[in-house]
Parts: sequence; C-alpha cells; structure tokens
Amino acid sequence: MKAAIHPEYVETTITCACGNSWGTRSTKASIHVDVCSACHPYFTGEQRIVDTAGRVERFRRRYARAEPAAEPAADAGDGAAASEG
Repeated sequence: MKAAIHPEYVETTITCACGNSWGTRSTKASIHVDVCSACHPYFTGEQRIVDTAGRVERFRRRYARAEPAAEPAADAGDGAAASEG
C-alpha cells in the first residue's frame, strides 16, 4: 500500500434514532441512522402505517367503491343467457 493516501480507520459509534447504539470501525468517528434492526418493522414484527396526507384512507375509499361495480356486470351476463334460450 502507498503511504499517506488511505483515510484514517477509527473506532466508530453508530447511533439509531430509537436510542440503540453499537460500535464498529469506520472512517468516521460517529454515524447516526434513522432505522436499525431494533426498531425496523421487518425485524420487530410490528406493522406501522405512516399515513401521509390521508393516502391510506383515500386508497381504502377507492377500493370500497370498486367492489360494488363488479356485481352489476355479473347480473347483465345472467340476463343475456336467459334471453337466448
């Protein structure tokens, strides 16, 4: 390796927004992260819905509206079969 071209490799503390922290080695002295294995829903088994500007409710309203539209189409098919015979 060439001298004086590699960054300094130091002991590092990684800190999560939930308060969990652990040590490792890196080129930075400290690293802050938003999510870690202690608070991420995949690892904890919890499901959190982050509703930004009512998007979840808007989706549920659209889905609820789409279901009844399928029923009249089935009725129209039954009437056509009865008129043929």
